[in-house]
Amino acid sequence: MLTNLSWLPTPASDFRQQVRALRGEISAGAASDLSERVATLTTARLDEAQLAQAAKLAAELGGAGASAGFSAARLGLIGDGTLSLAAQAIIGSGLRHGLLIEVVEGAYSSAVQEAVDRTSALHQAGLDFVLLSGDARLLGLDEAAASADAASAKVESAFARLKLIAEGLRPSVASSILVQTVAPLFEPLFGSYDRLEPGSSYSMISALNARIADWARDGQVVLVDVARLAGSVGIENWDDPRHWHASKLSFAPAMLPVYADVVARTIAAVRGRSKKCLVLDLDNTLWGGVIGDDGVEGIVLGQGSAVGEAFLAVQRMARELRGRGVVLAVCSKNEDDAARKPFREHPDMLLREDDIAVFQANWTDKAANLRAIAKTLNIGVDALVFLDDNPAERAQVRRELPLTAVPELPDDPAFYPRILAAAGYFEAVSFSQEDRERAAYYQANAERAAALAATDDIDGYLRSLDMVCEIGRVGPLTRPRVAQLINKSNQFNLTTRRYSEQEVQAMEADPAKHVIQVRLKDSFGDNGIISVIIADKAAQAWEIDTWLMSCRVLGRRVEEAVLAHLAKAARASDVAVLIGRYIPSAKNRMVAEHYRKLGFAEVEAPAEGGSVWRLDLGEYVSPDLPMRLHDDALTAIEIQAA
Repeated sequence: MLTNLSWLPTPASDFRQQVRALRGEISAGAASDLSERVATLTTARLDEAQLAQAAKLAAELGGAGASAGFSAARLGLIGDGTLSLAAQAIIGSGLRHGLLIEVVEGAYSSAVQEAVDRTSALHQAGLDFVLLSGDARLLGLDEAAASADAASAKVESAFARLKLIAEGLRPSVASSILVQTVAPLFEPLFGSYDRLEPGSSYSMISALNARIADWARDGQVVLVDVARLAGSVGIENWDDPRHWHASKLSFAPAMLPVYADVVARTIAAVRGRSKKCLVLDLDNTLWGGVIGDDGVEGIVLGQGSAVGEAFLAVQRMARELRGRGVVLAVCSKNEDDAARKPFREHPDMLLREDDIAVFQANWTDKAANLRAIAKTLNIGVDALVFLDDNPAERAQVRRELPLTAVPELPDDPAFYPRILAAAGYFEAVSFSQEDRERAAYYQANAERAAALAATDDIDGYLRSLDMVCEIGRVGPLTRPRVAQLINKSNQFNLTTRRYSEQEVQAMEADPAKHVIQVRLKDSFGDNGIISVIIADKAAQAWEIDTWLMSCRVLGRRVEEAVLAHLAKAARASDVAVLIGRYIPSAKNRMVAEHYRKLGFAEVEAPAEGGSVWRLDLGEYVSPDLPMRLHDDALTAIEIQAA
């Protein structure tokens, strides 16, 4: 299942010809709908040769400047063994995750030298990411240690080496350093006792991986859990000694497609491209049978039958995902009342109506209903995963919505949860209380949308929400969520500049920076932290470096509250001018006129694109807003001065 990427459809029979034709169109400047066409081609079970073809397509896209709809990422590969074979596979896999990856390879067997030498190719490459790959054999963990103390020393030495490489490269990496856990070797020394003997290779590798996990837990690096991947496909399948001895390849070539997909999906997660919503079909997906024909008493669900328990497992997986912040929706060809009955009446249903943010049960085609779900949740169709047992429905959605993830499903529903998990649609690189509550945020937002649709009085509607906007400084409790938003927000993001958690922490302590986070609450619930602003404080003007906001609070006038805060803070510092900058990206066109709408005047259009804006605070008047403001980001002195 993992090895052959069985959640993906089979590639087109003329895949190579289609890639070649599309490359020709791109080269001639005649291609259109690129992101959707590329997704259709590459969201398939591509083998190593096909991934190499996809990598050529990625290079054509980058070279022709046809990168709209993709997130560009320059990735450095460094570490142990031969990494060059992975480069093309990672680039090709990136396309199915909306990434345009360019790989810069470190020289073989010189990771430490390249990391500490500031003139090395990796330091000079302008990297967004680095992937650091360690191998037990080159880290000295393939031979047993004579004692527990010796084992501890070997583990510490291996970890220190990895950390030296990462920290050496960190100043030259714009976004994140990805560090792989180390796959255990197949050959046991003591058998089962390897787990108990601290000097065994297995125990030392386990101890090193625990150190790497703690390192990632602190937010200093991003974890790529190769050890778990190797265990899932089987260590014997993962570790092919012939290829290690012949070419120092750390894993069998047959593992390249799944390895590359895991790396690409991790980078996509850092870039905020993980999926947000799981959309569920009902008949023969959440239960066996057809509710309209069989009735509540006739569907197959629950304990006592293997098939009924399999459908319970599907629901359990969906409920688990909701518990970690994934939004759930329903898209079913059914009468609405009939579709809701199992949620209300079947005693074995694990999912209930309250778990579903948007319930679309009608006779409209499913692609149209998926568009409606995305619109209601205020997310893109590329944030949806659609789980449906029917091959014809899956094909229709893939054809109409190529950016929506539609996993292939086997005939046996017992494997549905495993397929969904293996695909990694909801890959995470961090997890906070904000993430845990995200599903509830979106569900409440759907209720707000329904309330808005029922009124023509927008201002009255906003005031009826009883909104409270809380503005505060960034600190240890809010920093992880703030860093996550900075690295994930793409649409309402004026500059799309990315900063790590460590960089955010440094800015908090910098007197020349003004760093705030904004939370919005209302009668439907708490939206959580929904906006981040970073401003550079100079004597004559404050320049807004970062202004981003969650799209789920669009139209709520939060940006006006933020500007009122910035004006008050700047005036308190005897500054009379705010400068804003818009840097265009593939996904942030919606904010191109953001500063104009807020009353800024355009003063410059840089040659590289975008715009620069100026607001004279002497002429600025704070608006009457349909919300209460709790501003804890201003000091008592600033409040008095303002």
